[in-house]
Amino acid sequence: MAEDEIERRLAAVAGGGADRDAVDRWAGRQLLADGAEWDETSRWALELLFGIDLRHGPGKPYLHDEEQVGEWLAEYRRRRRAEG
Repeated sequence: MAEDEIERRLAAVAGGGADRDAVDRWAGRQLLADGAEWDETSRWALELLFGIDLRHGPGKPYLHDEEQVGEWLAEYRRRRRAEG
């Protein structure tokens, strides 16, 4: 299920074990896929992941650290339960 894959990738970034460039490319492919239709929560999360590899500048920290991504993960899970 695509929602489980989104959650898995959010968790991997939040845990610091993800290749952010790969996650960014994956999210972009999902958003731009022909005929893809996403519910509001999934689109929200994919839009966050698309750009997850951006930094403040060359050699600088990521714009969004693991703690912030962990907060997004918690919000994603909350929204999924509410849609349940």
